[in-house]
Amino acid sequence: MMRKTSIAIFLAALSMSTVWISVPAFAAEPAIYTSWKNNIGAGGYDVVSYFSGVPAKGKAEFTADYMGAQWQFSTQANLDLFETNPKAFAPQYGGYCAWAVAKGKLAKGRPQHWTVEDGKLYLNFNKKIKARWEKDKSTFIMQGDANWPAILDK
Repeated sequence: MMRKTSIAIFLAALSMSTVWISVPAFAAEPAIYTSWKNNIGAGGYDVVSYFSGVPAKGKAEFTADYMGAQWQFSTQANLDLFETNPKAFAPQYGGYCAWAVAKGKLAKGRPQHWTVEDGKLYLNFNKKIKARWEKDKSTFIMQGDANWPAILDK
C-alpha cells in the first residue's frame, strides 16, 4: 500500500512538473535598451550631444530618468535641454539597433554607431550594420516605424 501511494505521489508530482515546464514564460522586452549590468540608456552617452555632431560620454553627476532608464549627460545644460523634451533626444526604437528593428528583430544599439536623420537619433549594432542602414535609411525607417513598438512583445 505504501509503495502504491509513493508511486501515485511521484506520478502526480511528475505530471505537475511537466505542466510547469511546458508553459512558456513570455515577457515583453523593455522599451529602452540597457545593458544587463546597469539601467543606463545609450550606453552612458549624452544623447543631446549627438545633435551637435560630436557625441560625448555622459557623467554620473548629470542624470535623468526617462521611460524606466537612466540617461547621463556631459553637461548640466544638456541635461536641462533633455528634460524639456526627452522624446526629441532619446534614440528611436528605444536605442535598439534601428536596422534590426526594421528587419523585425531586436539587437542592441551601440552608441558608437549612430545617425541623426530628420532630427531623430538612430543607433546601430556595429559598423557593418550601420553601412547597410546607410544604403537605404528612408526605407529602413519606414519599416522600423511599422515594427515599433509591437516588436517588443514578440
